[in-house]
Amino acid sequence: MMKIEQIYTNCIAQAAYYIESDGEAAIFDPLREVQPYIDRAQKDNANIRYIFETHFHADFVSGHLDLATKTGAKIVYGTTANPNFEAIIATDNQEFKVGNCTIKALHTPGHTMESTCYLLIDENGKQQGIITGDTLFIGDVGRPDLAQTMTSDLTQEKLAGYLFDSLRDKIMVLPDDLTVYPSHGAGSACGKNMSKETTDTLGNQKKTNYALRADMTKEEFISELIDGLALPPAYFPQNVQMNIEGYQSLDLILEKALIALSPLEFHQLSQEHDVVVLDVRHEDDFVKAHIPNSIFVGIQGNFAPWVGSVIGNVNQKLIIVAPQGREQETITRLSRVGFDHVLGYLEGAIAAWENAGFETESIESISPEAFANQYSNETLVVDARKPSEFEAEHVENALNFPLDNVHSNYHQIEQNKPFYLHCAGGYRSVIMASVLKSKGLSHFINIEKGMNGIKKTAVPTTNFVCQSTLK
Repeated sequence: MMKIEQIYTNCIAQAAYYIESDGEAAIFDPLREVQPYIDRAQKDNANIRYIFETHFHADFVSGHLDLATKTGAKIVYGTTANPNFEAIIATDNQEFKVGNCTIKALHTPGHTMESTCYLLIDENGKQQGIITGDTLFIGDVGRPDLAQTMTSDLTQEKLAGYLFDSLRDKIMVLPDDLTVYPSHGAGSACGKNMSKETTDTLGNQKKTNYALRADMTKEEFISELIDGLALPPAYFPQNVQMNIEGYQSLDLILEKALIALSPLEFHQLSQEHDVVVLDVRHEDDFVKAHIPNSIFVGIQGNFAPWVGSVIGNVNQKLIIVAPQGREQETITRLSRVGFDHVLGYLEGAIAAWENAGFETESIESISPEAFANQYSNETLVVDARKPSEFEAEHVENALNFPLDNVHSNYHQIEQNKPFYLHCAGGYRSVIMASVLKSKGLSHFINIEKGMNGIKKTAVPTTNFVCQSTLK
């Protein structure tokens, strides 16, 4: 009997898969920390035979190399892949045996040129499911612009055309009762309209997924797919390169990074021009007291993707302020998106820093009710949410200033005009506040609980699009 399990990681909206049959196992698109997969196979007394990769991932660093080293499993990529390490490059329709089941590689270029889906066939020859990577999501398909940075002659229009053909020639011809197992769900930047559901039948996707409409022309598909695509996060190309070229073992990364720094050592490092202080505590704690010029990205939210978006360069040297006991978790989650240059963490957290007599700063922050009491038609409000969130509902006359674009747009803020800053629930606005403060801007007040709280007050809101930038 074939066992199929999805292993979903919410904070990066990523799905890996565990397949087991008759004492053999395969892992699909593993995360950087591989011990959970090894433990899962040991629970079944199974040997991991293959590590299947659907493509060179952009949004996370895969654990294929560490898992292969620790288990002896063979790494498999699809046609046209050219990694800098030993791997099986599967031909289109090549089959692999895992126990009594069969894994069939279907080359499906479009999201990237090497993108490959894997058809899961049980011991009776029945097609049970298909692991679609970033080719097909629930409610969406993979964005076609990420591979452009890797190959100069590709355009997003050309890749979108390849994806149209792949979906129709390789996937839509499969049985409707097949279960679709994608690599991502809602919250991932690898698509634009993903469902919160993480599996579905192919038949239902044919009925509900805009990209699988039977009467859609290739030209219509290309137009709809590329319309409204936001710029990909800056760290995406760097993660692709790490997945192609290789990387240091996570065990070594942890050994180098799990260094407890005294407040004095931490202070000395924080003064280095090429070191960033990353504070991962809760936003409420950061608002009350934080180290000057530190960047906030709370570990309780979509931590790693926001670090990647806000800090950008995976080679950036970091020192960490974390809740006590969560230092290793922080370093591990940073490594998922390639941030391998952590120099250590503040021993004793912010309390030790203050006890040592070092300076802290705070952010002025008020409740939605207090904001409502201060609000007037003249109030300048900056909304840090995505344009789609802003268009759905926003404070009247507010300006949309998405967090994703903070580094390129912050200079548009008037230097002396006070403003109120908010997001949906209070997380992203504090990230933005920390970035603005690090750039010398502090003439703002943060609104706690964001739009979720503002909607419960008398502050007027609208769903019509207002100005989109600060000028």
